[in-house]
Amino acid sequence: MHGANSPYSESVTDSTNERRDVLRNRVSRSISKLAGGAIRGLDAPTQVISVVAGDDQMPQRHARLVIDLCLRAGEAMLATGASAADVVATVLRVSNAYGISAMHVDITFTSITVSIHRGMNEDPISVMRIVKVRTTDYSRLQDVYLLIDDITGPGDTVSVEEARERLTSILTSPHPYRRWVVAAGKAVLAAGVVVMFDVSFVLVLVAAASAILSDIITRQLGKLLVPAFFAQMAAAMATTSIAVFIFWLRSVGIELPGSNSPTVIVIAGIITLLSGVGLTASARDAIDGYYVTATARGMEVLMLTLGLAVGISIVLGAALRMGLPVAVGTSLGDDIRLVPGVVGSALIGVGFALTSYVRLRYVALMATVASLVFTVYWFVLPLASQPGLAPGIAGVVAGVIGYLTYRWLKVPESAMTMAGLISLIPGLAVYRSLYAFMDSEYGVTEALPAMVIALATGIGLAAGSTIGGFAARRTFGLDRSDMLAGQRARGAR
Repeated sequence: MHGANSPYSESVTDSTNERRDVLRNRVSRSISKLAGGAIRGLDAPTQVISVVAGDDQMPQRHARLVIDLCLRAGEAMLATGASAADVVATVLRVSNAYGISAMHVDITFTSITVSIHRGMNEDPISVMRIVKVRTTDYSRLQDVYLLIDDITGPGDTVSVEEARERLTSILTSPHPYRRWVVAAGKAVLAAGVVVMFDVSFVLVLVAAASAILSDIITRQLGKLLVPAFFAQMAAAMATTSIAVFIFWLRSVGIELPGSNSPTVIVIAGIITLLSGVGLTASARDAIDGYYVTATARGMEVLMLTLGLAVGISIVLGAALRMGLPVAVGTSLGDDIRLVPGVVGSALIGVGFALTSYVRLRYVALMATVASLVFTVYWFVLPLASQPGLAPGIAGVVAGVIGYLTYRWLKVPESAMTMAGLISLIPGLAVYRSLYAFMDSEYGVTEALPAMVIALATGIGLAAGSTIGGFAARRTFGLDRSDMLAGQRARGAR
């Protein structure tokens, strides 16, 4: 028999401990494996950090032709008001249609850069193009969309050379109508604003004339390369001066027939000169995640609006210091009736279509959309009295209609959306705020409520239209190439 302290008993104890340690390690590894399998990802990343270069064998000449086509198409879209996400997705669709899958696109509002990494053994190709022109030409933008659809459609792909020739023809083609038609459109737009407030026919004519005067001023100053801030200020001063002149005539006993509310002339000028397209595009870029472009667009809108505010404030301040009885009609915007509102909105839609170079066959459609959106706003307003809520709901309707008309008729989405929104731009609130700032000893305090309402209305319109377009896209869907391009666009910013 072996003793308790014998070598044999010690070896048995060591062997038992070793087996216990092995078993413990196996159990621990099994538990770790089970836990790791429960939480560890098994598939590829859902967010691709970079696009894998697969264009090593791409001929350099073909790559340069495709880059040039993509740059010029993207520049045309940016210049005419398309959002950054739409531009990036469109450029990626075009490049993919011509066999280039590793293209990178970067947009900074004033420039667009396209780059192709052709592998480790080939030199990369990167080209940047500056966007110098800012205009609103929806007929040209529509033609670009149609060309893109032909390139990326299910049929035979248009050759790069033919696509470049067609794009050149689009960009150099004349406008659908002459400049005087655009001026007439601005007059119709301003007249529609006055009609909404149900005032006299004399003020309708005066508002139309002031809009034509503002158009002439801004156009001539633009030819002289005067910055847009000062052009906006000069146009606002001219419009406000007409209203102040009517107030002065009334103060000396000369009453023009039907000139009971000169304030609406200034309001019409505000709505005509405010950059509503830029505001909506800025909100859309921010929601899509293109914050640099959104900030730049927002700064442009801010500077143009400041120019407008400075021009109005200078004239109002001078008038008040001279003792002219300039007064704000406080009932102008609070009790717009349905029939004048619908008629005025339709006129605003017509005017916006003409000033934006929309083809004549779509003018009636824009007038209808503007009237419909205003009708929704008019019925929702008593139920949603919070600042910005009713305009936001109406903006959702405008966004849905804008996307559907783009999908069905290829009318640019921003064109139809803005046609519905422009009649709801808070012109009266801006005027009240500026007037309170100039007229009161405590200007900032007095002007703050009206300015909050104006900002809430503008943000509601922009956010609502963006939400409406997003909801329509998700409800009615996109084709596969659009969805893939959109996913790559979100990863390429």
